[in-house]
Amino acid sequence: MISGAIFDVDGTLLDSMPVWHNCGVRYLESIGVKAEPGLGDFLFTQTNASGAVYMVDHYGLDLSPEEVADGMSRDMENYYFNSPEMKEGAAELLDRFEDAGIPMTVATSTDKYLLDGAFRKLGIGHYFKAVLSCGDYGTTKGEPLIFNKASEVMGTDPSETWVFEDGLYAIKTASKAGFRTVAVYDKISSPDWEEMSMLADEHVDKLSDFIEIQI
Repeated sequence: MISGAIFDVDGTLLDSMPVWHNCGVRYLESIGVKAEPGLGDFLFTQTNASGAVYMVDHYGLDLSPEEVADGMSRDMENYYFNSPEMKEGAAELLDRFEDAGIPMTVATSTDKYLLDGAFRKLGIGHYFKAVLSCGDYGTTKGEPLIFNKASEVMGTDPSETWVFEDGLYAIKTASKAGFRTVAVYDKISSPDWEEMSMLADEHVDKLSDFIEIQI
C-alpha cells in the first residue's frame, strides 16, 4: 500500500548532482585554494551549512562558515533559478501519483529557497504538500528526522510511505526508520548502486520505471 511519497530532489527529481558535486571545488578555486580529491563525494552527504563548516576547518580558511555557505549558494543559484533540468521519467511519476490522489512531499539537503526557485521555473511546486530542508531542522539525512517530519505533514505511517532517493546513506536512514525505499540511479552515486539496489525495497533506472502504483 502507498499512502504517501517522499522525494529527494538532487539526483532524484533534478539532474543537478554533477553541478553540486563540483560546487565546493569551484568555490575553493575562486579563492585560490586547491581542493583535495574526493571533496565532492564528502559534501554529497552534507547540508550547505555543515559542508561550509567542514571546509573552513579542514582548509583553514580565513572566512566564516556563513561566508563560505553564502559563496557556494551564489554559485548554485544560477543553476536553480535559470536552468534546472528534471531527470528522465520524473514528471511522469509525479503525474501518476497526483492522479492517484497520493500526497507527496520533498525532503532535501538543499536550501529551500534554491528549490523554490527551481520549482517555480519548472512549474512543479503544486505537486508537493511541503518542501522540507534538512538545514531548517539542523540535521542531515544521516538522521531520520527529515523523513519523519515529511511523513507527519502527510499524515502517513512510515510503513506505507515510500522514500525515493539516489543516496546510499539516505536509503539506509529511511530503511532503518521503517520507510519503504526506492533507489533511483544517478551517475554520481553509481559506485554505491549495487549496495543501494540490494538494500532498497525497489530500484529503478528512472522514476517512471516505478510500477508499484497502479492508476
